[in-house]
Amino acid sequence: MIEFTMPTLGADMEDGTLIEWKKNPGDTVKRGDIIAEVETQKGLIEIEVFEEGTIEKLLIQEGTKVPVGTIMALIRPTAAASERENIAEKESIKLQPTEEKISKKQQLESRVKISPLARKIAVENHIDLSLLKGTGAEGAITREDVENAMIERGEIATGKTAHIQVSKEKSSASVEDIRSAVAAAMSKSNKEIPHYYLEKKIDLTKALAWLKEANTQRSVKQRLLPVVLLLKATAKSLKEFPDLNAIWNNGLLPKKDINIGFVVSMRTGGIIVPAIHEVDSKNVDEIMEVLNDIIPRARALKLRSSELSESTITVTSIGEGGADAVFGIIYPPQVAIIGFGAITEQAFAENGMLGIRSVVQVTLAGDHRATDGVTGSRFLGSLNKHLQNPDSL
Repeated sequence: MIEFTMPTLGADMEDGTLIEWKKNPGDTVKRGDIIAEVETQKGLIEIEVFEEGTIEKLLIQEGTKVPVGTIMALIRPTAAASERENIAEKESIKLQPTEEKISKKQQLESRVKISPLARKIAVENHIDLSLLKGTGAEGAITREDVENAMIERGEIATGKTAHIQVSKEKSSASVEDIRSAVAAAMSKSNKEIPHYYLEKKIDLTKALAWLKEANTQRSVKQRLLPVVLLLKATAKSLKEFPDLNAIWNNGLLPKKDINIGFVVSMRTGGIIVPAIHEVDSKNVDEIMEVLNDIIPRARALKLRSSELSESTITVTSIGEGGADAVFGIIYPPQVAIIGFGAITEQAFAENGMLGIRSVVQVTLAGDHRATDGVTGSRFLGSLNKHLQNPDSL
């Protein structure tokens, strides 16, 4: 049986409120289907399912506040999915070492049903999970269970958090909620991540000339913006420097897919960062199509869970008329953020000749635990190389 759990939609998310189930027991589901709508600080999010099967049971009532990692539904897998799971399990068994070095208590704790946040708190505070009785769905240990154990030890003086019920009519998060979520993530980043910063001035004259010519062959609705070239060049450079397309979780974990989180400014203030999936495999027209779709939905707070949870790196672009440079703060657990300032006309020397060129200031903030200035500098050099050859993008 497949356990469908409340997903995490970022380092700042601890829980979400189930607003509405989009599927019922007995319904069949496949990868990408919307199974529920969940209210978070980032708005009303459509939650996707990533397995194939039939809904066996819905375990959480609509209107319930649910911690990240809590089991929300049971899905009976299809025969094909079950076979894939069995093969994967057999392969996993083959890879296990003959001599187990994990203690019995560690084996027991690894099987405990517990939300990721609760496990993190428990590990950081040396709480023995085998001694806790979970109060979550199917006996899962929640954050409150761990905090109660800490209260008993006299380490914190807060009481148990009550479940919050909300009506289905609740619409979306406020700007204040979003600012609060971003502030929490950025505070965590500043506290935990040792940043290093690099900056490079890149001549975009050739790229913009190519863009102007390319747009003469497109309708007004299909015309490209300069940012698509920046995103595509970033993706191509990340293929050469995969350690920047990664997350940090007790060590560096490079990601196969290049899912760029693109910073979108809200009309009434604040930002939200949806992911553009597999940018390296998309051409510039496809990237533009995604931007035209995702930016309005982001501003309306109508995003899917995968668009908020699967970014592997972040890009922020100031746009026309903005600041010359932007120095970003890494969004954990990512290990880098790239900033593009406004494109401006500047005096620029090349091959001993001085001229007026269209220039952008590009910055990279990197996690020093994952990479160093040498890697970051070479990445910026690669980015420059790709932007000087727009035909290859």
